[in-house]
Amino acid sequence: MADDQSTGPTADSGGIHEFGDFALDVAAFELRRGRRRVRLARQPMELLILLVERRGQLVSHEQIASRLWGEGVFVEVGTGIHAAIRKIRRALRDDAESPRYVECVARRGYRFVAPVRSVARTRPTEEQLPAERAGAGLESDAPSTPAEGASRSGMAGSRSPAAGRRPGGPRRRFAALLAVALAGLTAWVTWSWYDPHRVERIRLAVLPFENLSQEEELDYLVHGVADETVASLVQVDPPRLGVVGRTRPRISADDDRLAEDVARQLGADFLVEGSMRAESDRLRLTVKLIRVRGMVQEWAASFDRERGGLLGLERELASAVAEQIRLKLSPERAAALARRQTEIPEAYDLYLRGLHLKAHATSVTVRDAIESFERAVAIDPEYALAWAAISNAHSGRPINSDSPALEAWQLAREAATRAVEIQPDMAEVQIALGRVGLFDRDWRAAESALRQALAIDPDAAEAHLLLGHLLSQTGRQAEALAEMSSARGLDPFWPFVHSISAQVAFQARDFEGALGHARQSLVIAPEMWIGHMQEGQALERLGDTERALEALDRAARLSGGNSKPISLTGYVLARSGREQDARALLARLNETARERFVPPYAIALIHLGLDEHDDSLAWLERAEAVRDVHLVFLPVDPKWDSLRGDPRFEALLDRSFPR
Repeated sequence: MADDQSTGPTADSGGIHEFGDFALDVAAFELRRGRRRVRLARQPMELLILLVERRGQLVSHEQIASRLWGEGVFVEVGTGIHAAIRKIRRALRDDAESPRYVECVARRGYRFVAPVRSVARTRPTEEQLPAERAGAGLESDAPSTPAEGASRSGMAGSRSPAAGRRPGGPRRRFAALLAVALAGLTAWVTWSWYDPHRVERIRLAVLPFENLSQEEELDYLVHGVADETVASLVQVDPPRLGVVGRTRPRISADDDRLAEDVARQLGADFLVEGSMRAESDRLRLTVKLIRVRGMVQEWAASFDRERGGLLGLERELASAVAEQIRLKLSPERAAALARRQTEIPEAYDLYLRGLHLKAHATSVTVRDAIESFERAVAIDPEYALAWAAISNAHSGRPINSDSPALEAWQLAREAATRAVEIQPDMAEVQIALGRVGLFDRDWRAAESALRQALAIDPDAAEAHLLLGHLLSQTGRQAEALAEMSSARGLDPFWPFVHSISAQVAFQARDFEGALGHARQSLVIAPEMWIGHMQEGQALERLGDTERALEALDRAARLSGGNSKPISLTGYVLARSGREQDARALLARLNETARERFVPPYAIALIHLGLDEHDDSLAWLERAEAVRDVHLVFLPVDPKWDSLRGDPRFEALLDRSFPR
């Protein structure tokens, strides 16, 4: 077949387009490499089709946004575009620095640069089908963020390929190398701008390091250690140095338009980006420093190291940063830095592996994450961070896995208590304690712990988020909205903060605002089921029932059958007069409850939509008996307004939420 850059089938004609080792079958919405299918999520696939369709032409950011999100969407789309581009590059095994397929045109857009051969799509014969099916496999693209990975990762249905391997090798050896680069770079920034009379803070945004090697199992190490090193650096001198945007978009500062957008939203003085490549027994880390004013690259360096264990350097580097910016650590802060991480490489590796698994938020990955954390504390029983992570993982199980709350809360409380006994002066530990109190409805204890976390680390977006959630559940909506605004300002590229902002706005009866927050979360993480659920919830209140049901259907599929989008769908169906469909979902949940735990709240919600208040209240009583976590929504969620004033409902609130 001859190269066809200007004639032949176009991408929207249903043809097959071949480039390099790949074939893009538009009609089948499928990318193949040889006989293997390469999995791409919907938006990256749409973008790849667009680029191939306009091969050789510049496709602007505006054209991409229109294709992926439609006209008139008022959201920050830069991070969503780059996330899709990154997935395409991962699928095509392309290199952003020396692209074979997708070229970035700084500030303008992208261009597909590879020669393309286009042929008409032919239907395979019956003799070919069995062979093709037998040879078909999957090459899965890695999630661009942990939240995005919640429904896309191959770990959603099975254990991670790396999960059963022996700790060690490159997974723990790269830790201190990242710490060297980040700590040295932080020292360079602060030293260069140091003024003994200067009181304003330098704000540093560290973009996630990119794994350029073929060893995808290094992803969790590159991302995890970078985040943990940042978490250590923020403790060096909070009044003078701020590290912002801890859940950062995976973009390259080579794309000035996106980098400036990141800097603007974070209020950063400097952007830092890095990439890692593994070759044989060596690792190379390349780090760049970009001064935001003028987008000038101020500094760049490469670090080559043997694949050796460098974990022990992390504590020394954090102290060295303080010395180089002419600050003296207090004994308390120095002690906290010294105790922050374990001294045992195997425990550290298991901790990072657990964080990577937990971020996917499925029942399987959360279970495997807890196993990793528990192995870490078995090796180092004084590992407070790992104990806090165990607590957080158990706290999330009733939400993301429909696990029975009584068992989960007991385990979460025990782990948080152990973490507090070891190291109470760490923000992550107090956040774990606050999370337990929040979902156990001990409002006073939860608020105390979260405010203590913020006293330790004022820039902890998670603490602001949880505090905002708590304040909303207790009816303090103005304070809640302020805390959520703080959380979004500190970490605007964290999809979860926008999803929970949607819930808080919904409870404040700002349904337009709730819809905006939900859609912002989906720009960042298009397949995050919670974002789709929040979108559906807001659309129903705004009177757009059909689009609400479409959003909830996406949420149910992406969540793997979580009870929340299913029960909310039943509620919306009932409210819109589709009683038969609502009862079908009710029967489905009752049938599921015979096989596994289904939160009684879910069944109560569908009965509420059907105006069967007696049945709804009966199921709420069952929910209270098993400490169903979803009862936290009762005091303020507008869906329950029809029961307010009913003496039985008010008595339930009094018992469940003692004043």
